[in-house]
Amino acid sequence: MAPVRSGASEPAPRTPARTRSAHAAHAAHAAHTTYPSFASYVRARQPVLLRTARSLTANPCDAEDLLQTALAKTYVAWDRIEDHRALDGYVRRALLNTRTSQWRKRKVDEYVCDELPEPAVVPAGDPAEQQALHDAMWRAIMKLPTRQRAMVVLRYYEDLSEVQTAEVLGVSVGTVKSAVSRALGKLREDPELGPVRA
Repeated sequence: MAPVRSGASEPAPRTPARTRSAHAAHAAHAAHTTYPSFASYVRARQPVLLRTARSLTANPCDAEDLLQTALAKTYVAWDRIEDHRALDGYVRRALLNTRTSQWRKRKVDEYVCDELPEPAVVPAGDPAEQQALHDAMWRAIMKLPTRQRAMVVLRYYEDLSEVQTAEVLGVSVGTVKSAVSRALGKLREDPELGPVRA
C-alpha cells in the first residue's frame, strides 16, 4: 500500500469558492478513469482523499492515519469494487465510518479552548484578512456536531451534490438538506464570522 506522505507543512484547506473548479476537475477525471491496480488509484487520488481526511480532523497526523485505515479497507475490498467510478465514494464512506467510530470510542482527552482574538480588521482585499476569515470559518466548522460537519465538508469543500452526500453517508437527501440547513444556521450565528456576514 502506498504510504501517505506527511502533511504537517501543508496549508489548511482552501475556502470553498476557490476549490469548486478544482474539485469539479478531479471528480470529472475520477468518474472516467479505470485504475489497473490499487497502487495506481492511491497515487492518482491520494491528494484529494487526504484533503477529505483533513477536513474530518484538525490534526494532520490523525488525518493521515484516518486515510491509511480507509485505504486499507478499500484494499481488502478492491476485487469486489467493479465500478471504479465508485471508488472515491467507497473511500469517503470508509473515512467517515472510521472517524465516527473513533469519536464514539474516544475518551475525553481533548479540551476545547478559546482562540486568541483576531487582530483589528484590516482593509478589504488584504490577504491577511482573507486568511483570518478563512481560519475563523474553519474553526466554526470544526465546532459543528460530527454529522453536520461531515455534511458541510462534503457539500461545500468536496463539492458533492445533496444526492452524492446522502449516498456517502447512507442517509436520505432530506436528512442532508435539513442537517446542512441547521449547520449553516449555526455558522451564521457564530460570533467569529461577523466579518463574513457584513
